Amino acid sequence: MDDVRNVLATLKRRHHRQDWHPITHGHSGAGVWRLGGDPGHYVKIAPRSVSPDSGFDLVAEADRTVWLGGQGIPTAEVVEVGADDTAAWLVTTAVPGRSAAEPWPAEQRADVVDALADIARALHALPVADCPFDRGLAVTVPHARQAAAAGLVDLADLDVERQGWSVSRLLAELDATRPAVEEPVVCHGDLCLPNVLLDPDTRAVTGVIDLGRLGTADRYADLALATRSLSAESLNPQFGPAFAARFLARYGESRVDARRLEFYRLLDEFC
Repeated sequence: MDDVRNVLATLKRRHHRQDWHPITHGHSGAGVWRLGGDPGHYVKIAPRSVSPDSGFDLVAEADRTVWLGGQGIPTAEVVEVGADDTAAWLVTTAVPGRSAAEPWPAEQRADVVDALADIARALHALPVADCPFDRGLAVTVPHARQAAAAGLVDLADLDVERQGWSVSRLLAELDATRPAVEEPVVCHGDLCLPNVLLDPDTRAVTGVIDLGRLGTADRYADLALATRSLSAESLNPQFGPAFAARFLARYGESRVDARRLEFYRLLDEFC
């Protein structure tokens, strides 16, 4: 916690002309702030002692953000990134638009879901050979084991169907249900509604954010989290299972592999 505070004080001196508004402060000690101004900025700070798959490797997130922007996918612009022995930090421009997770009028919700499916297809159409970031199971499963061994799995925040499970049971299920095949594409890695921003008038995607887990992975890594984000009542009650089905249909997944959906949601419990 002191590590974050020390870096925060330094950055506040550096960006003293802007107003700072705290957005989140997670259990890991990572924090996010919105900086006022035109354009606005976002600052993320995280201690270095976090899970290798937690999404808080901010130097890696900066690399991914720069790379994705170069592929024609709208995202934030990296303004500053750095790290020392105690913490890492990332400053980006604010992406215009409204989060897909914000309340939307009933008549606009189908447009929001279609835009989410369209950006998933656009990401997955990028050339795999051009992506320098590997998020395949050979990388993510060992990271899951490291998180489990380090006591970093939040058992109080499991999906409903796994509530009450132990870490050992989660690991056993991960081994038992690991898919034999992967269909690698360029995945966002955390394709849930808060990470997609839309023009409030046209519902066109204005940007994708939080790219710390972007890389080549089975496309179901994205489909699993997007459909969970849409269908889980506790996450986004304005949507629901019918909208998750619409997302898959718009994406073009006519024969849904329920086992792969469930596996990649299970894998996400370790992140």
